[in-house]
Amino acid sequence: MNVANRGKQPSLAQLRAFAAVSEHLHFRDAAAAIGMSQPALSGAVSALEEALGVQLLERTTRKVLLSPAGERLAVRAKAVLDAVGELLEEAEAVRAPFTGVLRLGVIPTVAPYLLPSVLRLVHERYPDLDLQVHEEQTSSLLEGLAGGRLDLLLLAVPLGVPGVTELPLFDEDFVLVTYDDHWLGGRQDIPREALRELPLLLLDEGHCLRDQALDICREAGRTEGAPVTTTAAGLSTLVQLVAGGLGVTLLPRTAVQVETGRNLDLATGYFADPAPARRVALAMRTGGARQGEFEQFAGALREALGDLPVRVLHDGGLTPSAVLPAASAGAAAAG
Repeated sequence: MNVANRGKQPSLAQLRAFAAVSEHLHFRDAAAAIGMSQPALSGAVSALEEALGVQLLERTTRKVLLSPAGERLAVRAKAVLDAVGELLEEAEAVRAPFTGVLRLGVIPTVAPYLLPSVLRLVHERYPDLDLQVHEEQTSSLLEGLAGGRLDLLLLAVPLGVPGVTELPLFDEDFVLVTYDDHWLGGRQDIPREALRELPLLLLDEGHCLRDQALDICREAGRTEGAPVTTTAAGLSTLVQLVAGGLGVTLLPRTAVQVETGRNLDLATGYFADPAPARRVALAMRTGGARQGEFEQFAGALREALGDLPVRVLHDGGLTPSAVLPAASAGAAAAG
């Protein structure tokens, strides 16, 4: 290549002109194919030859032939133009909402009970959305969101994390799950104070539901010395331990039917108003490129939750978690 031309870069217009000529081997036909005048086409090919420092065409009065260099570079030019076309198609897909990949992170105490609603919503309303679900604990989900590994989270809030915006979906009560002949089984007006001395079974460290349950117990006046047995990694194991008479536990109301519905050795009791509750929300990076899309998704998901035993927050709005009180944010962020 001529040293004087080494700094020049071919333009896409030049590559399109050359690709058209290499295909048609005729300037008039090539110009018509790409909607260009014949003089402009000829000038674009000449400019490309100058930029590359090689002769691409052999021009005669009767026909156009590719030079040996032109034959090799025509393949490259087509590959470049194909890649640019794919880039533009991908950009169009990104601009279109609810298309492409959505990497959704969900905590274990939400996933089994809300995913049917989420999956049904995506299938019916957003068929072009490639939903990928990742079930992890809250700390791992937040790391994934901050690092770009995840796009959107479904979890208990408040989080108290700067740079994360919450889209509240609903509040749900906690339910006391006991073995069948427990004195609180079947009650509809259990006072919170009943939690002070009960043998409580909880999830392992790291689950936000464990920390929420402990906060509820502390608010009820339970002392630090009251017995708490921690032996379960998941809610299904937890309720089996309750059915075996080892203690009682607290479940979010969305989990009750799934976890207790087929076990005759279990009973449920409901707290007097105001019952202890948790809030579930979507969480996203504040100011992210897909914020408007995720706000629409939250609104659609609220509408899809009508069959669940929750209090849907139709006016959920945007809540930057960084401004929430630190004391209330701690429990949700822990799990």
